[in-house]
Amino acid sequence: MGTPTLGPLWAVLLLPLVVSGVPTEEPTSGEAVASNPSGGCRQCCDSEDPLADAAKVSPASPSTLPYVLPEVRPYINITILKGDKGDRGPLGTPGKLGKEGPRGDRGPQGAKGAKGQAGSPGSPCQTRSSAFSVGRKTALHSSEGFQPLLFDTVFVNPDGHFDMAAGRFVAPLRGLYFFSLNVHSWNFKETYVHVVHNEAAAVILYAQPSDRSIMQSQSVMLALAPGDHVWVRLFKRERENAVYSDDVDTYITFSGHLIKPEDD
Repeated sequence: MGTPTLGPLWAVLLLPLVVSGVPTEEPTSGEAVASNPSGGCRQCCDSEDPLADAAKVSPASPSTLPYVLPEVRPYINITILKGDKGDRGPLGTPGKLGKEGPRGDRGPQGAKGAKGQAGSPGSPCQTRSSAFSVGRKTALHSSEGFQPLLFDTVFVNPDGHFDMAAGRFVAPLRGLYFFSLNVHSWNFKETYVHVVHNEAAAVILYAQPSDRSIMQSQSVMLALAPGDHVWVRLFKRERENAVYSDDVDTYITFSGHLIKPEDD
């Protein structure tokens, strides 16, 4: 009784296996296309020639594989290839200077420095001027030969360039000098006076004898070297020679000054 009961049950269990069949090895895509019967099911968009479509599919194409191949990306460890740090190489030659940059802003004022030592004294300043003016309050009569005209009154002689004892001006600098001589003639007597440069007469002041005494003047400009002398002398010719003055007024004057030093 047990056996007839199992017969229909085994039939029910084995029916799906008979319908579906035993699973076999999965064919490739190409084989599946080739084994697909012409009368099988296909979509409306499929090609009319399934064998031609199967031939177009490359066996090496990744889409024909049953799985996707992983992407391989190589990686290089730079720290391994770099190696140890080498020794410092020799210093190269300096490069060319670059262009000068713009001037920066003025910085803050620094602290005041210490006072420096005094320098050595300089050379004495050279005199750049010279002037004198002297007078005579005593009359003078000529004698034989030349007679220097001395002066007894000083108006101006700031640097002592006029030697009162010798009656001579001594030039301190090389340059141009101006001199002026004023005398008073004696009535009925001749007046003959030289302005002398060193030992040579430069100019002459002359007045003829007259019953009236008058003022006479002479001026000259001379180029002098340092140490040159300029002075006045009276001398006798055929007639008696004289200049007039008295103790009250100054009738005889001799003046001079430097106009222009030569090195200016």
